[in-house]
Amino acid sequence: MAAGAGAAAGGRSFSFKVVLLGEGCVGKTSLVLRYCENKFNDKHITTLQASFLTKKLNIGGKRVNLAIWVKNWVKELRKMLGNEICLCIVGNKIDLEKERHVSVQEAETYAESVGAKHYHTSAKQNKGIEELFLDLCKRMIETAQVDERARGNGSSQSGIARRGVQIIDDEPQVQSSGGCCSSG
Repeated sequence: MAAGAGAAAGGRSFSFKVVLLGEGCVGKTSLVLRYCENKFNDKHITTLQASFLTKKLNIGGKRVNLAIWVKNWVKELRKMLGNEICLCIVGNKIDLEKERHVSVQEAETYAESVGAKHYHTSAKQNKGIEELFLDLCKRMIETAQVDERARGNGSSQSGIARRGVQIIDDEPQVQSSGGCCSSG
């Protein structure tokens, strides 16, 4: 991927904001660090403030710029943001299957009930992360293009479509009686 000022002939640029939401110590920061920088730290301490990273991609000749934020859980997400978002439920830490608090069936049922796609990942083992973000980017591009066609103007004046996207860990309702974990 070459970073340049101009788009390739006929190429489009998309910029998307991706927000990872979830309870503490479920692996949000580890997931983003693995995706953006291919790093994992077993000794990661809980993120106290919002983290911010960026990633530039080329998907099917389209440049995609992701601004990825990691924040604490926000209740009533759809009520605040409406329905024009690509929503994903991510079960991270699949490497800790024996310590699972939410069954796969429960997570998939919940994802379906809120109109989201469900993914399984492990930042530690680097599993499912590329697939998650690639699929998410493709869905965001498709949503942006459908919205543009619906508005009747094949492209925006700036050539950049913007949409908000939330990725939510699938264990937000679990209340821990102990201290926070030390790994992402």
